[in-house]
Formats: sequence, C-alpha cells, structure tokens
Amino acid sequence: MLKFVLAAALLTAPLAAHAQEPMFKASKIVLVGDSTTAVNSGWGGSFCARHVTSNVACVNLGRGGRSTRTYREEGSWALALKEIAAGGFEKTWVLIQLGHNDQPGRPERSTDLATEFPANIRRFIDEARAAGGTPVLVTPLIRRQFKDGKVHDDLAPWADAIRKVAAETGTPLVDLHQLSKDAVQAMGPVAAMRFGETAPPPEVAAAAKSGTTVAAMFYEPAIPGAVIPPRPPAAPPEPHSAMASFKPVFDYTHLGPEGADYFSAVIAKALAQAAPELGRQLLP
Repeated sequence: MLKFVLAAALLTAPLAAHAQEPMFKASKIVLVGDSTTAVNSGWGGSFCARHVTSNVACVNLGRGGRSTRTYREEGSWALALKEIAAGGFEKTWVLIQLGHNDQPGRPERSTDLATEFPANIRRFIDEARAAGGTPVLVTPLIRRQFKDGKVHDDLAPWADAIRKVAAETGTPLVDLHQLSKDAVQAMGPVAAMRFGETAPPPEVAAAAKSGTTVAAMFYEPAIPGAVIPPRPPAAPPEPHSAMASFKPVFDYTHLGPEGADYFSAVIAKALAQAAPELGRQLLP
C-alpha cells in the first residue's frame, strides 16, 4: 500500500509543479476567409510565416470557394469559434475577409448584397465577440484585371458593405480592397501579373500590354466582368500516395508567393494601424 501511495505521489508531483508555473502571455490571430486568405492561393500563409512575432499563434482557416454563407454552412465557422473560445491566450484576434464568392452567379454560395451579406458579416462579429475574440474586418483583395488601363473593380459594392458594417459596429477595419487597388493600379496590368500563382500564358501576357486584360483560364472573367465559374479543386491524392497535390494556375484573383508576400506586408502594416494594441506583435 505504501508503495502505491509513493508511486502516486511521484506521478502527481510534476503536475502540481506545472500548475504553479506561470502562463506565458501570448496572443492568437485566427484568419477567416476564402481562397485569397488560404495557404497556396492567398496572403494568409505568408502573413502567419513572416509578419507575427513568436509571441503570436497564427491560425489560418481560409478556405477556397467559401462565401459568408457557405463558410458557416460547411462548418468552417464552427471550427473558428472553437479556436476563438479555446482559451489560454491573453487575447484572440479574428481577421475576417470574405466577399469574392458572395457575388452573384452561383446560387449555391452567392448571397444578397443588400440584406444577406451584411447580416452575415454582423453575425460573424457578434459571435466572435461572444466567444471572447476581437474581430477585425478586412475588405476583399482586388482582382488584378484592367480595362483601358484602369483597374476593373467588380468588388467595390462588397467592400463598401463591409466598411459600412465596420463603422456601424465599431469594428477595426483593414481596407485591403482600397490598398490593393491602389497598388495594382500604380503598377499596371503587365507588372501586376507577377502576383499570380504562376506565369500567364504568352497570349494573355501580350494582351495585357494593351491596357485591357483578357480571360485567363476557363474560370476567369473577361472584361467587363462576367460571372466567375468555380476554381478547379486541388487534385485528390493518388491511390499510392498519402499526399494531395496542388497545381498553380494563372488568374487575376489568386496569389503566388510574390503576391502573398507583397499583400501580407500591406495587411500587417494596416493592421498595426487599425489595432494599435496588436501592432507590437506584428512585423513589417
């Protein structure tokens, strides 16, 4: 009996000592968004890798093809709420960037701009706060498509809706849409092509020299802005392989490594201004 008591005491001693150790005060950033936030095709991977200090846990929950409706319907928001409410961190910030897939044309994921879209954004804010998080709204990344030398902005109404919700709810805002639009306009259609996942086809690159971009791959819109069909999904794993594959393709929406690095730096700088409390945990 004595041996059992001694053994139990030895097992519980490390746990008791651990309970007395101080909890390191760290912050968490949870990224909520579509493919322009996700790894491989968006800015989120570079943001988490390059622009937070070691005092920050950065969790990228960007998912390709999701709108403000389907992000919730398919369970990604429930996962995000678990991350937000998990505890252990001094503060959890929730960056929310959606809108690309809310545009009309695909009934299974699009939302009504006047009613459903802003209501969905508000609900994300309310639920993030209720779970203990601090939401930050991010307007959607511009599409790098041009007409007659000017950026063809088909996402402006969705960016405006997000700005309005941010103002009405007192939510910090990173206006990525305007920042990315200004940057892309300054560099022009040819230079902006370097931000794609891969190099454009020669005929697409040649057309851009005229100041008007043309359709790139079957799912990209031709100017003046047709509905965008779905992005091809990642290939399933081979029967003999435990790993899936990702094939980069050129379009005007998604980002390759150079584009991800560029816009993640833009976001980090703007986020430090929108949320000064978080700024000391961000890197340029």
